[in-house]
Amino acid sequence: MSFRREFLKGLWEEIPVFRVVLGLCPTLAVSTSLENGLGMGLAATFVLTCSNVVISLLRKYIPSKVRIPCFIIVAATFVTLVDLFMNGFAHQLHKNLGIFIPLIVVNCIILGRAEAFAARNTAWLSLADGLGMGLGFTLALAAVSAIRETIGNGSLTLWKGFGWHLPGYQPILLLILAPGGFIVLGCILALMNRMEARRAARKGRAYAPPPAMDCRHCIICKWGE
Repeated sequence: MSFRREFLKGLWEEIPVFRVVLGLCPTLAVSTSLENGLGMGLAATFVLTCSNVVISLLRKYIPSKVRIPCFIIVAATFVTLVDLFMNGFAHQLHKNLGIFIPLIVVNCIILGRAEAFAARNTAWLSLADGLGMGLGFTLALAAVSAIRETIGNGSLTLWKGFGWHLPGYQPILLLILAPGGFIVLGCILALMNRMEARRAARKGRAYAPPPAMDCRHCIICKWGE
């Protein structure tokens, strides 16, 4: 394993939302605007990266029977830092994201990477894994948010009103509502699966989704196998 390899896998091969289908709750809930999506993604990236490094450094000292509570405590520490920072320096964004900031603690991406990677690898590789998975999550949120806001609101907001608005556009409000999140996510998942299937066909091999880290093959439940 190399730093570059572990970093890049989170940007496409194992991008959390679109490839291993993790982190769907915040993706669907906060992706009504690009600003919200980027804010949540960057907050989760900070927590994931810092948690990965700390858990990796402490992995030999954490008893197996209490590893999950320990992982949650580590994640909760960094979530508290993010929560306080955003409340102080990005108050409106903090209000928009609301309860989903504290819920980063139990985000399945955070706990999944802690269990599957950080608890079994060095701090250097865990740093790469956290950065890659976090940025991949941010890119996924940004993609879903940009589509939903553009079509559903006729605008694209980056930060404190900085962005653009399409004059005379008749918004398709369905995209801003909850069903719109599922529609956009499903279309992107189908597109990525199609792209991967065609790429696999060109290489003369069968295509299969990533076989680990989703709810069908939860590594937390398979510890010790």
